[in-house]
Amino acid sequence: MEERNGSFSYTYSAREQEEIKRIRAKYAPPSEEESSLEQLRRLDASATKGATAAALLIGIGGVLLLGVGMCCTMIPGWEAFFIPGVAVGLIGILGMIAAYPVYTRMVRAKRARLAPEILRMTEELTR
Repeated sequence: MEERNGSFSYTYSAREQEEIKRIRAKYAPPSEEESSLEQLRRLDASATKGATAAALLIGIGGVLLLGVGMCCTMIPGWEAFFIPGVAVGLIGILGMIAAYPVYTRMVRAKRARLAPEILRMTEELTR
């Protein structure tokens, strides 16, 4: 710290300088190339986000149904719940099996919709 005419200056370390640059980059207006690249990254990531959410919901729902079915089959003295428990468990297994095909179909369909835009943007960025 140096004192000059009632003011002072402070020099930050290299680590602090990098942190300051990262914070500044968040608030500075992006350049044209950076915004196009960020938009390309967002489009690429959006191809899998919805499919991941749907597959997780289906898979988790299947696991929960399997658990309910297992619980129904193991209730002692309540043999009337055994057959419905097996049926619910099988539905849960089918849900778990269906999660991956749902994911792949949704990703494939979304990528097919996004392909023209992504290819156009990559052509612009590679010039």
